[in-house]
Amino acid sequence: MPAEAMAPPAAETKTIPITVEFSGGLELLFKNQRTYKLSVPDVDPSTNAATTVGYLVKHLAADVMVDARKELFVVEGSVRPGILVLINDADWELEGEEEYVLQPGDAVLFVSTLHGG
Repeated sequence: MPAEAMAPPAAETKTIPITVEFSGGLELLFKNQRTYKLSVPDVDPSTNAATTVGYLVKHLAADVMVDARKELFVVEGSVRPGILVLINDADWELEGEEEYVLQPGDAVLFVSTLHGG
């Protein structure tokens, strides 16, 4: 019986479970849903590097946000000024902002500090 060429096993896709919350009116851009339990890939497919909050922001804008007004959440690929981002209750500026590598169980909160009057 001839030996058949075996295909190498497919790389197993691993995910990171996280919680994402929106407040201060941002939830209106995300189906009026305040909390999302998401699983994101552990490796950013566009960079082959560990998945960061920067990837999460792009993913939220492209795949989760239903409102067409993306500029209310992101500007030039980054969180819009006036939106506070907390990672596990700490200001993301203390965690490296978009470079923070997501960990299983992380909680990321986006709060709009801009309100109409």
